Amino acid sequence: MHERRFHRAIERLRDPERIDRLEIARVVKVTLEGPIKPQSVLDVGMGSGLFAEAFSAEGLLVAGVDANPEMIPAAISFVPAGVFKTGIAEELPFNDDEFDLVFMGLVLHETDDQVKALQEAFRVCAKRLAVLEWPYEVQEFGPEMEERIREEEIQRWAEAAGFTSNKGIHMKNLMLYLLDK
Repeated sequence: MHERRFHRAIERLRDPERIDRLEIARVVKVTLEGPIKPQSVLDVGMGSGLFAEAFSAEGLLVAGVDANPEMIPAAISFVPAGVFKTGIAEELPFNDDEFDLVFMGLVLHETDDQVKALQEAFRVCAKRLAVLEWPYEVQEFGPEMEERIREEEIQRWAEAAGFTSNKGIHMKNLMLYLLDK
């Protein structure tokens, strides 16, 4: 179970080329837009804390969860005030509606049960889930096509999980889905 989780060197997560491809500042800006006015965020699959660090810089209280226990000290080193735990997207170790915003950055395609992961995100978020994923298209980087998720699937799963609105936004290299309660 959870064989698809990230097992490579933590340093690769902070490779400048990868960071550029992620458009972190733009993703965070778009994620925070609208009427939600979040004060807290849970970063699911936070890795070394790239997005947690960016959300913290915007003044949000940050927590994170990752299936790989080696990621916890890495994330803490970049976001010392964050609360980081080992866990999986399908069983988040947090309370109902504990966070205004839940963020899943390039992790949904790695989960064993995408609908269960979205249901768990719905449970712990009070306002919005933002899902950053690879587009369903051939690219020179990222996972193979069989690991990529079609936009229609994410929308269908979001509805099944209980989200009342969802919007897909094309980024330069990725897709950002804003799923509101």
